[in-house]
Amino acid sequence: MQPAFWLHFGCTEYSKNGAKQYKTGQNQLLEKPYKSTGKIDTARDSVNRRFTVAPMMDWSDRHCRYFWRQLSQHAVLYTEMITTGAILHAGPERFLPFHQHENPLALQLGGSNPQDLGRCAKIAEDWGYDEVNLNCGCPSDRVQNGMFGACLMAQPQLVADCIKSMQDNCSIPVTVKHRIGIDDMEDYRDMVAFVEPIAATGCKTFIVHARKAWLQGLSPKENREIPPLQYDMVYRLKKDFPDLEIILNGGLVDLASCDAPLQQVDGVMLGRAAYQNPYVLAEVDQRFYNSDAPVKSREQVLLDFFPYIEQQLSAGAHLNYITRHILGLFQGQPGAKLFRRYISQNAHLKGAGIEVLQQALQLIVDERERAEQYHNDRLQELSQQS
Repeated sequence: MQPAFWLHFGCTEYSKNGAKQYKTGQNQLLEKPYKSTGKIDTARDSVNRRFTVAPMMDWSDRHCRYFWRQLSQHAVLYTEMITTGAILHAGPERFLPFHQHENPLALQLGGSNPQDLGRCAKIAEDWGYDEVNLNCGCPSDRVQNGMFGACLMAQPQLVADCIKSMQDNCSIPVTVKHRIGIDDMEDYRDMVAFVEPIAATGCKTFIVHARKAWLQGLSPKENREIPPLQYDMVYRLKKDFPDLEIILNGGLVDLASCDAPLQQVDGVMLGRAAYQNPYVLAEVDQRFYNSDAPVKSREQVLLDFFPYIEQQLSAGAHLNYITRHILGLFQGQPGAKLFRRYISQNAHLKGAGIEVLQQALQLIVDERERAEQYHNDRLQELSQQS
């Protein structure tokens, strides 16, 4: 028997021949998983980066991005960093597939060989990505050993050569994500010395994490928290280079915290807050892109995600690989802990299917009803006392 909420919300329809089809909240039939034809829409010549969601290792995979797309149709999403070696040696079919509903979507590359980056930029374009981004901001030891990430800030001319090669091999935008500095790069002039030769190649978009990175002595987690935020340096960069598109990253925790930076720069990038509390993305389109679409409820977001999950399960995916990204959807709501616990305890079991999420969502519905009943009872008690 279906949980009660299923009858209320609903998302399944059946065609005349009995084949199951699904509709999203916009009443559009969900298409099959995207596979590139290698053909690019030449009319797509710009990406609106007013609001972007950061590339996050082990988090922003294709399942996560499709889930985020249920919350915002316009935010620009970024893949996890993928190395040039992985793409060129293991093959793009292993790392680059995505669903066409994920666009606008940028591929972030890790690498420092101009020729390899050029080849991967062309592959990114052929696969249908809207942008290709070079990672010059990750401080992990593993990345440094591969000679890419934040350590590249010490070699601006090499980065410029990499960007030029990428531009020469594709027609989609090529962008850079970097820190305000590394190690003993202490002041604004050091950041400018990094940016100027890259900008000279014609690169227009710089995504700036407003913290330094210490390549020795701090872990990646500590590098996200210990070095102080210095928004003033990012604001000054925009002021001194008005023709560049400057996107600010670092320390943004919700949409309200984005308002002040957007008075100074062209766009913002939200990171871990979007993963840990994904419903923060629910009003992005209305707030930053002037959308008049209604804001979805948390329940509707999850229900609109169901068809994709069932599609992936039928293709052999494991439920817990997908559901790990949705655990924070009901953060701060009655039943949130029960929701997370039920999914965590059941999604990894053999044969686990969509019924796990149906039951988890029913826990939310039940807990909300109990909370509302308690609230109403209290109001009645207070009214009787008065």
